[in-house]
Amino acid sequence: MIMKYYFKPSGNYFMKNLLKYFGYACLTGVAVVSLFMVNLFLMKPFSIDQFLAKELVVGLVGSPETMTYLGVFDDFNAVLKHNQKLTIPSLQESEEDHADQIKVLRTLKKYDAAKLTDIQKITQKIAIFDIENDINEFDNFRYHSYPFNQISGGHLNLVEFMTDMHPVRNDREAADYIKRVKLFDEVFAGDLLWLAKQKEQGIFAPKFVFDHVITQLENMVAAELSDDPLYQVFERKLSDLEMSEDKKNTLLSELADAINENVKPGFQSVLDYMNENYNSANPYHGVWSLPDGEDFYAARLRSYTTTNYSAEEIHQIGLGEVARISSRMKEIFTELGYTLDKPVGAMMNELNEDPQFLYADTPDRKEIVIADYNQMVKEAEEAVKPYFNRLPISPVEVRAVPEYSEQTAAGGYYQSPSLDGTRPGVFYANLYDIKQTPTFGMRTLTFHEAVPGHHFQIALNQENKDLTLYRKMGYRTSAFTEGWALYSEQLAVEVGMTKNLLDELGVLQSEMFRANRLVVDTGMHHKRWTREDAMKYMKETTGMSDTEVRVEIERYIVWPGQATSYKMGMLKILELREKAKQALGEQFDLKTFHSIVLDQGIVPLFILEDLIDDWINASNN
Repeated sequence: MIMKYYFKPSGNYFMKNLLKYFGYACLTGVAVVSLFMVNLFLMKPFSIDQFLAKELVVGLVGSPETMTYLGVFDDFNAVLKHNQKLTIPSLQESEEDHADQIKVLRTLKKYDAAKLTDIQKITQKIAIFDIENDINEFDNFRYHSYPFNQISGGHLNLVEFMTDMHPVRNDREAADYIKRVKLFDEVFAGDLLWLAKQKEQGIFAPKFVFDHVITQLENMVAAELSDDPLYQVFERKLSDLEMSEDKKNTLLSELADAINENVKPGFQSVLDYMNENYNSANPYHGVWSLPDGEDFYAARLRSYTTTNYSAEEIHQIGLGEVARISSRMKEIFTELGYTLDKPVGAMMNELNEDPQFLYADTPDRKEIVIADYNQMVKEAEEAVKPYFNRLPISPVEVRAVPEYSEQTAAGGYYQSPSLDGTRPGVFYANLYDIKQTPTFGMRTLTFHEAVPGHHFQIALNQENKDLTLYRKMGYRTSAFTEGWALYSEQLAVEVGMTKNLLDELGVLQSEMFRANRLVVDTGMHHKRWTREDAMKYMKETTGMSDTEVRVEIERYIVWPGQATSYKMGMLKILELREKAKQALGEQFDLKTFHSIVLDQGIVPLFILEDLIDDWINASNN
């Protein structure tokens, strides 16, 4: 099944695959159910598009968490009962899913490319590439991960799923919430079976991961009921319902029992495992130290960057980019009248804290910043019109990150518009810390998250009537999506959308951060740097705070390879643009280039290169 994910411990991998297959989009209930029924019962042979749609939707309805996330099945919950279920990890099911993947791959390869349309040929290549990566990783590296980690571990994501995703809008959904919470211990029991298999291979997370997770689990087990997020959020949601106090108290009492009888014992079982195996923690930080670690890292780079670059090549590219960006930043500092008496990173750190570039901390600060961001979006929308053949129909607006999540959320993120056009795209700006919003960095964040970055790419993808369900939602890679967003930042500088040198400095600061990732990720996982080596390098070259650097580096350790995809995607788009310019000369048209990049939806970078080559060849013939 395309949507089914291999057996790995809870939360962490559910969320990974949710993003992988659905990006930021949301389906309409009628469309999903209708498509599922049509493809499931259609009596004629499937086209490749029908086949992939069927696999996508069947896999979707096999995951109760995904069904809840999408929300479109809630009207059928009385029958499907998905909101009272959680996926219980199973070694046997993981093997069955793997066997299904092999069958899907065989079927995909049976389609004769000569009989496929141009779009279907691309679809076939994407699906084969994606599934082959999954099969390879299952066959050779299925236990090469740290499912209980400090940033996206199963113990964290399962709680977050319940508090943020599970709806409590009526009596039934409240009762379903409790039924799900009662399954926590079963989920963790399945996780422990996986950890036991991992232990047989001698694979353990680094010591600092054990330290973080043990502390988190100890706090979860010891938390008073009034401080437990599962209880707090449920109580708050109940307060919004028209329900008798007796009924609310009964439900809260039932939840309290479930937390004490199912949740805390589940947490404790994982905590016991972490304590019992603490002395086996990996003394190293890179995945090179795992069995066949170099091959595992190469597979991760292949999957995340969708290129064939080796770890060493990516490392050298990163060093070159850091040097180039640093040189340009020094030029700008000189032009602005600053004395170059310290590393660029230190100068940027000082600039970030300079009061002249910060908003006054007034009660209406957030409203002022959001108004300024929305004005920047409007300006960007006008400025980019000459460079695109097609603009999104869906509008985009800027909102502040909600207060309940702003302390832990990213500096900015994008949420796609709804497919039915009733909800706009939203660029969420984190305004928790006044120092997060230096004015010279606002435009580059606008270019990245909104126009012409994520909003253009994602909204145009959703609005593209030529793309099938699988092409819209069946494959996602940050090499393309984040690569486009970073490319958008540089494009904005090139076409004059930045207002001054300080704005360009903001763009370079963003690019430096992503270039840095190429160096430190490969440094740790390939060149055997320690966590401390990587932190020192990032601190010196970016000017980020000690806490920011530590969190970033520790993320790269437990998520090897992913951080390299952003900059590699940007560089490939720029490389292909230059290739087309050189080949086409005066025939080169930037608007056409952008259309070719965006009109096929999310694709691996090697597919994008084929598309540009086809354009060059067609133009020269």
